[in-house]
Amino acid sequence: MIDIQSEEDTRNVPLEKVGVRNLSYPVQVLDKRHKTQATTAAVDLFVNLPHRYKGTHMSRFIEIFHKHCKNLTMNHFLEMLEEIRGRLDAQHAYGIMRFPFFMEKTAPVSGAAGVMRYDCTYEGSVGADGRQFFVSVEVPVTTVCPCSKAISDYGAHNQRGTVRVKVLYSGFFWIEDVIRMVEESASGGLYSVLKRSDEKFVTERAYDNPRFVEDVVREVYLGLRGFPVASPFPWFSVEAENFESIHNHNAYAYTEYGARRAVQECR
Repeated sequence: MIDIQSEEDTRNVPLEKVGVRNLSYPVQVLDKRHKTQATTAAVDLFVNLPHRYKGTHMSRFIEIFHKHCKNLTMNHFLEMLEEIRGRLDAQHAYGIMRFPFFMEKTAPVSGAAGVMRYDCTYEGSVGADGRQFFVSVEVPVTTVCPCSKAISDYGAHNQRGTVRVKVLYSGFFWIEDVIRMVEESASGGLYSVLKRSDEKFVTERAYDNPRFVEDVVREVYLGLRGFPVASPFPWFSVEAENFESIHNHNAYAYTEYGARRAVQECR
């Protein structure tokens, strides 16, 4: 059959990225407790397209991803991209995989079990000039306002918030360990199941551990700088956003570590 995609294009316009976007697919990722975890990912896969080619072969992205979907460890994700690059005869290949990661979490006093969801993202790029791989984790937290606690005669206002961590991969680590460190950096983490004894414990512990968004970002920054990996993260970013309970706006803070010019974003 005629291969239209491989025909020559005479407009002399190379394309930075072509491929498939928002592919919904069942995948397996590593799980510290259960070894692997089945989840569902939304996936973007791209390669560059030289000016001489009319189009790319979209089906090849799906074929290769299907081959690897049951073994998408952090290192294996880049191997999958290398196969896409080679199969499509491209200089560069890029991939983004967004997926919910689930952890069983027990209440601090009663021990009641529930499941928490944490949104994660893998972002990778491979080419003749090297490889880069980022892992992002979004962690819901609770914070108590230090100012409110200091000036109020009756309690202090608190709110839910979100902490987003993005690291440039340098060696294997567990997503669960990042989540735990982030929760410990806030006034507290969230739970899906809390009995009354747990609620008392959680709210009092948060009250004894007030945090501004600035405090949370600084604590997570220090946690990532000392994170137990074989090779320290060469770059990372941390952002925290509080969904304020007594203001009509959100509170926000952001910082990053490492040289920005050394980071080639995958998007």
